[in-house]
Amino acid sequence: MIATISDPASLGSLIRDARRALGLRQPDLALSAGVGVRFLVDIEKGKPTAQIGKVMQVLTALGIEIELSIPDNIKVTDARP
Repeated sequence: MIATISDPASLGSLIRDARRALGLRQPDLALSAGVGVRFLVDIEKGKPTAQIGKVMQVLTALGIEIELSIPDNIKVTDARP
């Protein structure tokens, strides 16, 4: 499935929906992602200033990968490891 994320609120909704679909409670996901429950609550509410590294930890714990759509006029080197 591909999801388009346009703002912190839509990212938070996606995280909440994925967590619920996996049958996880917030404390369970927070523990497996290595973040605090308060942090998870905040990102699920769409906190715009959440730390990107911690958000990535949550996404990884949910099995979600990020793929960016880059316009053709922007040349970047391949960021894959």
